[in-house]
Amino acid sequence: MAKLTSFTFISLNGFYKGINEDINWHQHGGEEAEYSVESLKSDDILLFGRVTYDMMKSFWPTQLAYDSFPEVAYGMNNSEKLVVSKSLKSADWKNTQIIKENLIDRITELKKTSKKNITLLGSGKILKQLSNANLVDEYQIMVDPIFIENGEPILDNLNDNINLELTKSKVLKSGTILLYYKPKVN
Repeated sequence: MAKLTSFTFISLNGFYKGINEDINWHQHGGEEAEYSVESLKSDDILLFGRVTYDMMKSFWPTQLAYDSFPEVAYGMNNSEKLVVSKSLKSADWKNTQIIKENLIDRITELKKTSKKNITLLGSGKILKQLSNANLVDEYQIMVDPIFIENGEPILDNLNDNINLELTKSKVLKSGTILLYYKPKVN
């Protein structure tokens, strides 16, 4: 059975994005980039909501991405990708398929049948749906050492509490903390 992992970076005050979708406050260099390189070596299927997908596809296929983060760009561009969207007509980023409906059913089936694990990147609305359906096997949360003015919380208005168990943590030189949690089985 495939595992579904969620990766989200957040500010110290719990926001995964700022006003007007701003994520410029997130630290992308050094050990954070090394984490991305290592994660992409697992060859997981990458899962995005449409907003995150549009943001990622506007950067990773560019020459700037290849110049700045060559290994990450290579991994992002060559990975199998799924984007959840009712409005996208086509997906023009290499190796991308669109999930237009029945997200929970599609991910449940994919977890049963896929030989590859699935990693959800950001995509707060999709994370909330998958969390409410108890489909997330691991939450990886990268906490940046910054309080941002305002933004959107990582998970709010859930159907129920999600109790977590810390399985691993790592403090990066930048002060960023990487936390790995799995849901506790009640």
